[in-house]
Amino acid sequence: MSKEDDRIVENKDVAETLEAEANLASMPWEDFEHLVSQLFEWEFGKNGVEVKVTRASRDRGVDAIMFDPDPLRGGKYVLQAKRYTRPVDVAAVRDLYGTVMNEGANRGIIVTTSSYGPDAYEFAKDKPLSLVDGQHLIAMLRKHGRSFRINLAEARKAMEAEARSAS
Repeated sequence: MSKEDDRIVENKDVAETLEAEANLASMPWEDFEHLVSQLFEWEFGKNGVEVKVTRASRDRGVDAIMFDPDPLRGGKYVLQAKRYTRPVDVAAVRDLYGTVMNEGANRGIIVTTSSYGPDAYEFAKDKPLSLVDGQHLIAMLRKHGRSFRINLAEARKAMEAEARSAS
């Protein structure tokens, strides 16, 4: 399994810079990608899994790549992080599936601050895809001693206020 990839950038420790109870739905999307990568490193790193973040542009639909050396379940996993305030559309899940196929990955994992609709779950069924919603994301972070929160309405208000002040 080749780990050479010119899209890989240096991982950032975002978790240490966030305040307790920070609203993940309001954080910058690049930081959210790094936080999701950190979470998967905490979750699987003890088993030799490496998580590498890819650059923000021209990443071909890949926010991070996990390399698992385990001879039975291992391989390459593609991560996508969606810091959304609305449900993730099935099109994003379809895109991830195409990326998994294109990358020759074992599985694609999409993590969001929001949720997925029934059509997204239906599409992902029987495919090498995992959908992690905001509730599960918070639970995973708490398992690793991080107490963040997700408030979609608050994040939408902040984004609307930002947009008004920019115009």
